[in-house]
Amino acid sequence: MRRLLIALLGAIAASIVLAAPAAAQTDDGEPTPEADREITAPDVDILQVDGLFDDIVVDEIIRSIDRAVDNGSQALVLQTNSRGAVVSDERMVELMRAVDEAPVPVGIWVGQSGARLYGTPAQLLVVADVTGMAPGSRVGNVGPPLSDEFPLGPGLSALRDTTVGLSDARELAIFKQRISDEGIATPLNMLDALDGYVEGGIELDTTTEVVTESGVVQRETIATARFLKLDLVDQLFHTVASPPVAYLLFLIGLGLLLFEFYTAGVGIAGVVGAGSTILACYGLAALPARGWAVALLVLAVIAFAVDVQVGIPRFWTGVGIVLTIVGTFSLYEPITGTSIWPSWLAVIAGLGGTILAFVVGMPSMVRTRFATPTIGREWMVGADGVAVQAIDPEGTVQVGDAQWRARTNRATPIAAGEPLKVVAIDGVTLEVEPLEGAAKDYREMRNKEPQDAES
Repeated sequence: MRRLLIALLGAIAASIVLAAPAAAQTDDGEPTPEADREITAPDVDILQVDGLFDDIVVDEIIRSIDRAVDNGSQALVLQTNSRGAVVSDERMVELMRAVDEAPVPVGIWVGQSGARLYGTPAQLLVVADVTGMAPGSRVGNVGPPLSDEFPLGPGLSALRDTTVGLSDARELAIFKQRISDEGIATPLNMLDALDGYVEGGIELDTTTEVVTESGVVQRETIATARFLKLDLVDQLFHTVASPPVAYLLFLIGLGLLLFEFYTAGVGIAGVVGAGSTILACYGLAALPARGWAVALLVLAVIAFAVDVQVGIPRFWTGVGIVLTIVGTFSLYEPITGTSIWPSWLAVIAGLGGTILAFVVGMPSMVRTRFATPTIGREWMVGADGVAVQAIDPEGTVQVGDAQWRARTNRATPIAAGEPLKVVAIDGVTLEVEPLEGAAKDYREMRNKEPQDAES
């Protein structure tokens, strides 16, 4: 009985296995839509490129081409949103040559909606195999051709100093494929645009047509989109090399270093300030920053420091404000196709924060620290101490376990090592007198004369 049951179950399993392939075929041997959905194709790498093209971005694009070859990917797509490049023209020509000679097809998609492709990076459209843009995006301000090796063509030549949206770009035949009026809205739509492209005798296979149960024919993606980004370290330095971040980090770093200068010891503010300044210097070096404008920002902080020393905003505070404004609006040189002047939000934050810090914050801090009232020190009045160094009329004394700045309240100097007594406190300075042999205070003498007259 057990053997019969096992045989029966085996027969059922075999019939299911044998019936599965038959169910996947129609009478004429063609695969059904369900089988189509199971078809897979090699991956397509999509590298997200945001911000200015710097050395980090250029190197990552070249590495991504090699990585796509090593991973057996069908193609590489650059999802771009950039307003220009801060690398040399020779470096951009090197990148264009790498894209043009890439073993795998390289596509460029200006997306998502609202993205920009300005300046010399827009000339990559000349060498890319498949190109497109999302609705709401713009492209242009390409400047003169970087090399005779890669002529712009009539479409991009018309955009040397202007930008256009999707409809105008399509009319200028900037894209190598005819795209729909809606453009390429998503990365998956970009995969559909890659489908059928032939390079080196190999045709890209990224999407297929399927028929739904209702009889509607639609495109379905069969290639997996693998999204790539800069690693954390590269992303950090790429972000630091953006105009608003480098500008704000520089002001913050200098301000924190000055703050730490007026506080005792080295604390968190000093460490953060030093780190911010170092990162800002890297970013400014990568960007087309004017050296004299950077020097103006440094001089502005020095001017602020003069009035911070006295704790009252005066003439030098005004000089610092003027230097900061001039340095801010002159900090960056324009690049091909666009200006990289910091955004209004960054300017408002930088100027507003600097003025607020050096007109209100820092002077108040200095007055609080170096003109502290005697709250909590009344116990010291009448206490005995020892002169650490000669007090004539000022010096250092030891009272309890701490040393204090002190001065004599009478015309009697105190030698080092002599005992003394605290008679008053003025801010953080102690007024002291020797235990013996102190000169008569004129105030005591004046108070004593009326008493002698009454007696």
